[in-house]
Amino acid sequence: MASPVHQFEIVEYARLPVEAVDLSFTNSSLAMVVGALLSTMFLTMAMRRRAMVPGRLQMTAEMLYEFVGKMVKTNIGKKGRHYLPFVFTIFIFVLMGNLVGLIPYMFTYTSHLIVTGALALMIFFSVIGFGLYNHGTHFFSLFLPPNAPWWLVPFIMPIEIISFFVRPLTLSVRLFANMMAGHIVLKVVVSFALAAASMGAAWSVLGIFPVMVNAAMMLFELLVAFVQAYVFAILTCVYLKDSVELHH
Repeated sequence: MASPVHQFEIVEYARLPVEAVDLSFTNSSLAMVVGALLSTMFLTMAMRRRAMVPGRLQMTAEMLYEFVGKMVKTNIGKKGRHYLPFVFTIFIFVLMGNLVGLIPYMFTYTSHLIVTGALALMIFFSVIGFGLYNHGTHFFSLFLPPNAPWWLVPFIMPIEIISFFVRPLTLSVRLFANMMAGHIVLKVVVSFALAAASMGAAWSVLGIFPVMVNAAMMLFELLVAFVQAYVFAILTCVYLKDSVELHH
């Protein structure tokens, strides 16, 4: 029986080395392509008619968009509407990565730290870029809370700087760890059912219990897929707020 971590191994489908950079097409790449195609097809088909009385697909798409829109407005403010396409894209990308991984024989690309780390770094540098664009060098006043006593400045600023620069690490590890842990638990529970089935008819009856547990775990993982996409998006909004509003 395969190891529970076997599902996270990168499988190379087409080798595409470009000098020192490896651009090979892998199972992770395929999962990203599938996720992009599914999300594009869903949103395109859902909003094709734009009916006054929406159908199920259109209603679902509108609910997703309004959900992210309220998230952006609540956490960033009215000025955050400019960031809505950016946050919505991140939310859909993470959500599709989580959901595609629940399909048998598919790959969960959000369970790899390199993917979540790259996404977190993109958000991190985007926040810095937007902050410098909106406020110039005054953006760095973010590291000094207003009205702080002068004698606390040498202590506060290092803490603020460290907490700011560890954001990509915490953001990426949270998503990667949750998705990996959930899939490992699913694999372990399934292995119990397969082991019971291989021991004969009498033991096969006991295999029903792991199957029931696994069905419940699948529903739980479906919930986790949405929750983790929500957490990733809302933290993105919290970080983007720093590029919109500063301490004066």
